[in-house]
Amino acid sequence: MDEMTREECWDFLREAEFGRLAFHLADEVHITPVNYAVDGETLLFRTAEGSKLLGIVMNQDCAFEIDEFGDQEARSVVLRGRARLLEEDEEHRAENVPLRPWVAGPEKYNVVEITPLDMSGRSFHLHRPWRHIRLDEQ
Repeated sequence: MDEMTREECWDFLREAEFGRLAFHLADEVHITPVNYAVDGETLLFRTAEGSKLLGIVMNQDCAFEIDEFGDQEARSVVLRGRARLLEEDEEHRAENVPLRPWVAGPEKYNVVEITPLDMSGRSFHLHRPWRHIRLDEQ
């Protein structure tokens, strides 16, 4: 396992566009997939009215995670931060980054910004010995 630098974490976040957002809603913790884009050193995502937006408005504390893995390597970035609904005069920021809807459905007019307070990333060289075992046919 190798620790990723902050710059490596940001590079990985810029390469990807799909992650998982964890947020509070009342006394529960929820996690949901979101597509996002990096804007400077913040993340932006769009959302419709619903539990995700309500949770962010009620409690800005959140966590966000992305990962990827292949046959030989895996990477993961986790951040803890603060999410806030952007005001109308700030929503244009979403037009300047590659933030596009992945699914059809209700229009997602609300733009949320996540500002990281803490970020960590790790890369792993995978061994997975069970993938190299050959069972002789009898």
